[in-house]
Amino acid sequence: MRAIDPVLQHYAWGSTTAIPETLGVVPDGTPVAEAWYGAHGSAPSPVGPEGARTTLDRLVAEDPHRVLGDDVAVRFGGRLPYLLKVIAAAAPLSLQVHPTVEQARAGYAAEEERGIALHDPRRSYKDRNHKPELVYALSHFEALVGFRAARRTAEILQGVDHPVAQRLRDVVTADPTAEGVRAAFSELVAEGTRPSPEEVDELGEIFARRLRDGSPAPRTDRAVATLAQAYPGDPGAVTALLLNPVTLRPGEACFVPAGAVHAYMQGVAIEVMANSDNVLRAGLTPKHVDVAELLRTVDCVAAPPIRIAPERSFDATEVFYAPVDDFELSVTRLTDGRPARLPGVGPRIVLCLEGASSLRGEHGHHELASGQAVFVPAEDGPLVVQGFGRLVQASVP
Repeated sequence: MRAIDPVLQHYAWGSTTAIPETLGVVPDGTPVAEAWYGAHGSAPSPVGPEGARTTLDRLVAEDPHRVLGDDVAVRFGGRLPYLLKVIAAAAPLSLQVHPTVEQARAGYAAEEERGIALHDPRRSYKDRNHKPELVYALSHFEALVGFRAARRTAEILQGVDHPVAQRLRDVVTADPTAEGVRAAFSELVAEGTRPSPEEVDELGEIFARRLRDGSPAPRTDRAVATLAQAYPGDPGAVTALLLNPVTLRPGEACFVPAGAVHAYMQGVAIEVMANSDNVLRAGLTPKHVDVAELLRTVDCVAAPPIRIAPERSFDATEVFYAPVDDFELSVTRLTDGRPARLPGVGPRIVLCLEGASSLRGEHGHHELASGQAVFVPAEDGPLVVQGFGRLVQASVP
């Protein structure tokens, strides 16, 4: 096993303090939005001791069967199938969708054919993989995930005196199916039909006022008002009327499948996802927006958010099993100093969130303090941990 360091992403919506504090480093005033632990080609993590460092993608490529294990190496083409992140949203993120594998392959090929370089900011498809993801809250965490029932959207819009609100209500009332939801969503984000910046600002004020006066849907009104203030004039703010508000308390988790439109509003969390950086955006961001491609990939079937309840494993560990083959997340709490076994035997990344612990496998051991992480190859076999605190582990089912 080898120490692994994150690659920090300094997006504007990040917190200046949350990730530095989680990783035990001194904040420098720069927003830090994400800390990546993985082998994705756009930001592979450094691994190993000083003087013998490499990156995780190179380590895997040198001997995928030893590092990943035969089963994982065969199933995922010799690549680590997941990416672990710490995310810290001090402001709302973009309104986005992640593609399926088939959509990603087609989109990647199309952008290659058009000659768009991988690091071009206009690029949407950075790889050929899907990107389902699981979010485990470390703090109070607010998000919008998936479409709510058209009937509920119509109820929320009842009595709102604004032409855009009235048009939306007419659309979802006339056709309360997925096609009606798609038509309403498209009207809000597509060029030619989306509300003007002035209309967006007016709606932000209307819902902020309704929130103050006593709202029938306070979480939705708060989301519209917050997004309109954070991104003035951006019609993505109005899409909160169509989406499910999600609140996670620390220790709770939500799964976001490919095709699910979502926007993370605020909070600190662990994310584990398929090994991909494919993001299709429709607004609420200064980054590249590709509404047409997002509308081709988004799933408009109304459904409640997928909350994942943990299952107990080896007494000290809770495992969050996502409905995909690429990853699972486990959380281990050490309270009595006794040894505890961690689940899984394939390639794992273990991040210590609190306290200090000692990891031991078949071919060595590693000491972890709060904020430190280790990559464990498949050849190290089962892991036993001893100490005090909390660890998260990304692994392969």
